[in-house]
Amino acid sequence: MNGKKSVSRLESRAGQRFLPYGRQLVDEDDIEAVAEVLRGDWLTTGPKVEAFEKALAAKLGAAHAVSCSSGTAGLHLAMMAMGLGPGDSVIVPTMTFVSTATMVSQVGAEVVFADVDPDTGLMGAAQFAEALERAGAAPVKAVIPVHLAGQCADLAEIAKLAEARGIHVVEDACHAIGSRYDDTLVGNCRDSTMAVFSFHPVKTIAMGEGGAVTTNDPALRERLALLRNHGMIREPEAFANAELAFDAGGSPNPWYCEMAEIGFNYRLSDINAALGLSQLGKLDRFAAKRRKLAETYDALLVPIAPKVRPAGRVPNCDAVWHLYQVLIDFEAAGLSRSNLMDALKEDGIGSQVHYIPVHSQPYYRSRYGDAALPGSEVFYRKCLSLPLSAGMDENDVERVVESLKKRLKA
Repeated sequence: MNGKKSVSRLESRAGQRFLPYGRQLVDEDDIEAVAEVLRGDWLTTGPKVEAFEKALAAKLGAAHAVSCSSGTAGLHLAMMAMGLGPGDSVIVPTMTFVSTATMVSQVGAEVVFADVDPDTGLMGAAQFAEALERAGAAPVKAVIPVHLAGQCADLAEIAKLAEARGIHVVEDACHAIGSRYDDTLVGNCRDSTMAVFSFHPVKTIAMGEGGAVTTNDPALRERLALLRNHGMIREPEAFANAELAFDAGGSPNPWYCEMAEIGFNYRLSDINAALGLSQLGKLDRFAAKRRKLAETYDALLVPIAPKVRPAGRVPNCDAVWHLYQVLIDFEAAGLSRSNLMDALKEDGIGSQVHYIPVHSQPYYRSRYGDAALPGSEVFYRKCLSLPLSAGMDENDVERVVESLKKRLKA
């Protein structure tokens, strides 16, 4: 060592703390929870996984929670658990991360992309109905409303329309743990078959990598648990091959298990579960902090509206903000989005675009052709995600807004 202080990658060139658009907040008790597992006997498939699942189900008010290795894995498990495959179609809003659609494609089903509200980026009942009309005679088996940035899709109305047509509702709730709509917690599955969550480090609760699916259907719970572990069963009453499964006296062989169907290794480790369980206990505190920071942003942005304004708000939704998205009129501002992002980065401020409309991705363009989804195009042209995390304070928000003012004025 030469004695010089190393510069953290989270420190800007000006010496200020770099503010990424999202980041985990890990406390000493979180570290100790993980260290306790590392000192113990189980690193995976152990008691912490079960404890996390029970705690998550209780927190969200769902009958069951099945953990998995990521939100993407959760979406894949949900599609498989419903038995979707070739010949089936699923409606997906185009303003989302690619995995909402690709996990539909992964099981061989077709994606029907829905437009979104140009002010919120969310698929509502009207956009769902329009996508159903475009689907025509295609057998639509499911719809995946996305709770973007922590705001809730119009789930009750979407569910009414879906129920009338025998369509499953699977919530992509990867952004929305703790959010409420109509005083109902996202994830309790009042208006859905399943809800899928992500615990990636930029989310409200972090466990490194991890996800979960909640449901009130015990049969789906069993399917999800089976499919996340290679499709392997160990219950003697379910064995199909009696000759191999049982000894001469009729007792089950202790080593025996059967692969009932093809599954995946989508298990969560006890290391991740311990971190998630510790973080889950802080959900209310993290949620309050994120809401307070969003309120501060809202107030500080008033003087530069309408050039920059918060993304539209959904009525009857109490969001736990995963992202703080603004809509910027870049033409009126006189600079491009990429130039603004570069300028903010020079000031030690990270930003990101959520999302590139999935229907515009080359794979889906080659598969389905160009689609006219004007709401998503408007939202995409204007949206920018500013820093938001539970580790920030109001001074950080002021710093972001002052940089934004300075760069837009320039």
